[in-house]
Amino acid sequence: MTSRGTTLCRLFAAPLAVALAACAPTGSAPGGGQRFGSIDFESCALSTVGAPAVEAQCASFEVPEDHDRPDGRRIALSIAIVPSSGLAAPDPVVMIAGGPGQAALESYPQVAQAFEDVLRRRDVVLVDARGTGGSHPLRCEDEEGGNAFGVDDMSPDAMRAFAARCRDALSADSDLRRYATTDHVRDLEAVRKALGAPQLNLVGISYGTRVAQQYARTFPESTRSVVIDGVVPNSMVLGQEHARNLEQALDVQFERCRAEPSCIDNLGDPTRQLATVRTALEGGDLAPVQYRDPTNGEWLEDQPTFGHLAVLLRMFSYQPAAAATLPLLLHEAAEGRYAPLMAQSRMLVGSIGGQMAHGMQLSVMCTEDAAEMAVDPGDDGSVLGNDMVAVFKAQCAEWPTAARPEGFREPLSGDLPVLAISGEFDPVTPPRYGDEVVAHLPRGRHLVAPGQGHNVIGAGCMPKLFAQFIENADADGLDAACLERLAPTPPFAGNYGWEP
Repeated sequence: MTSRGTTLCRLFAAPLAVALAACAPTGSAPGGGQRFGSIDFESCALSTVGAPAVEAQCASFEVPEDHDRPDGRRIALSIAIVPSSGLAAPDPVVMIAGGPGQAALESYPQVAQAFEDVLRRRDVVLVDARGTGGSHPLRCEDEEGGNAFGVDDMSPDAMRAFAARCRDALSADSDLRRYATTDHVRDLEAVRKALGAPQLNLVGISYGTRVAQQYARTFPESTRSVVIDGVVPNSMVLGQEHARNLEQALDVQFERCRAEPSCIDNLGDPTRQLATVRTALEGGDLAPVQYRDPTNGEWLEDQPTFGHLAVLLRMFSYQPAAAATLPLLLHEAAEGRYAPLMAQSRMLVGSIGGQMAHGMQLSVMCTEDAAEMAVDPGDDGSVLGNDMVAVFKAQCAEWPTAARPEGFREPLSGDLPVLAISGEFDPVTPPRYGDEVVAHLPRGRHLVAPGQGHNVIGAGCMPKLFAQFIENADADGLDAACLERLAPTPPFAGNYGWEP
């Protein structure tokens, strides 16, 4: 078993957050804050590395850990409202974060610009899903206190033992069966009622698109419109098709290098380079490499492994600008220069691991997907292979689960206005997923952003289009011709970038 399992903890998360919407303030709260509905908020700033801080109103809102036992243990949800710049409509926008395992309040600043037009008429409410961020987080730590993403031994046996240790640690004050999608959906409905909002406009991103569809199916009267970005169909088993989708995305990205003389002539065929590098890394006898940590400049030394390459290929393929550098990184590694690969891989592991609540991710996937995961011989030999399936099934053998609700896999249907958006080169939720969802929705429409990757709500004119959709709840009326101005990032031809 190689260490390619370091790619497991991030399934659908992108550098995007999720949010929910709110109603106009109903008065002042103690301490100079504002009251929205029956919840008192206080001024706060939402911040994350690499993005400007966002002024907001923050609060804590208690819900039952088990909604079917309202008199039992209660947990606190972390909530923030980004108030409208104008007179807010009564139906706020609800955005739902990815992962599973990302926290909305932490990741919203990275996508705040995409909501500028929405904020002219509506509040944006952010709710950290239970088990993430400030909402009773379920974080798994290794024996050194690190998170699950940094575990060195990612074999199924080791990860099963890791999950058992995490289960035992978290179970002291958490019923791990109560942190899946359905529980989050019921939390959102409780928040809606407390805010006094008649309906919500849902904006689900990546895994959050599953939550949005399940909320709309469960509470159709509470839902005014739905935007789903990086679409996960209800029929999809999380993790099952990641290996296949990544291979297809890499094929497309590498073909672009082969079609560009400056890339293919300077760097060679990236498919062949990948095979060369993979053979060397899987041999397991490479000497340690010195490289600088991209975040702090510290000199480090590690032995290159296939796990470093796998996480780089998977995460860089999310966004075309990053994917454009893959031919260069593979060329360098094929020439025996592994420092760039190691540095980029370390940066990804550090940033992703810090964003993810692995325990919450297991509560979602073990309840909703693990029973249907199956080893696919067709994935043998791919970058990810069947390791992801094997590791999650091993972990889920130790994780407490609840019964998945009846009808969970049924597609969202009815006359609800739905706007699905996808990136042409998305390696995790390809455009065919969006087509599958809107096929059941007579008022649904699917827009594909040319040349883009995973999560496109902030790409080109998409912010204006989705704001217009939320304003009018009419997907067919959108003039999406402006998306045609989007184009893929050219592949790098050398250290200086791409040729003009």
